[in-house]
Amino acid sequence: MKVIICEDESNHREFLRSTILKYAMFYQPSVELCLTTGNPEDVLDFLKDQQADCYVLDIELNSTITGMDLASKIREKDPLAQIIFISMHADKLKLTFKYKLAALDFIVKDNEHNKLETQIQEALAAAFKKYQQLGCSNKSTHIQIKIGERIKNVRFDDIYYFETAPQEHKIILYEVNGIYEFYGKLKAFEDIHPRFYRSHKSYLVNLDHVKDINTKQHNLTMRNGHQCLVATRKVKDLQAKVADHSIINH
Repeated sequence: MKVIICEDESNHREFLRSTILKYAMFYQPSVELCLTTGNPEDVLDFLKDQQADCYVLDIELNSTITGMDLASKIREKDPLAQIIFISMHADKLKLTFKYKLAALDFIVKDNEHNKLETQIQEALAAAFKKYQQLGCSNKSTHIQIKIGERIKNVRFDDIYYFETAPQEHKIILYEVNGIYEFYGKLKAFEDIHPRFYRSHKSYLVNLDHVKDINTKQHNLTMRNGHQCLVATRKVKDLQAKVADHSIINH
């Protein structure tokens, strides 16, 4: 679960950062802090080509963009993101209803540190529970994989391809945000969505990201520049699948 902090006060920002890192280390290794900033523009830049799963936002940012404005932008990009607001003023809670942002939690910063740390950890636990549920319930848009002790949801749109790993019973997933190796079989993912095609015994590719097919060398190039093998008997079928898929999606 990727977490972003946007808090303009450096002391509070560092406290949030250390609290979340401690929670990830001791309680939930699936939590990853991917951006810590005091500038809401940094979050908007991040959102141009990436997504997080949970956002911890101060409402009073030293910017023309408030935490509420930022949350609205996040909601436009990702209606399912978990948003945790923090503020020095308890009366700001009503704004979250006015903006109809469906915040997961609202935490008042003027509490003592121990209490504040507990509240943040409880909010993270609630966010992670929803993150797990999302991966299990949205099977038409996500897969959920386990990498060691970490649980990760991956959007179909972000997947380039799967490949069998050198280590027996493991596969490698190549996606927009990284490369992940985990226990599993390609066959288990063949039927999760029509966009995934078994081009070779060692490769399962996302038709959305096929850039080019080389019929002579029996391979294909994905949009990330990687090449995948294509079984000789599947070359024509793959060409037809890619053509049909392109027509349907345009």
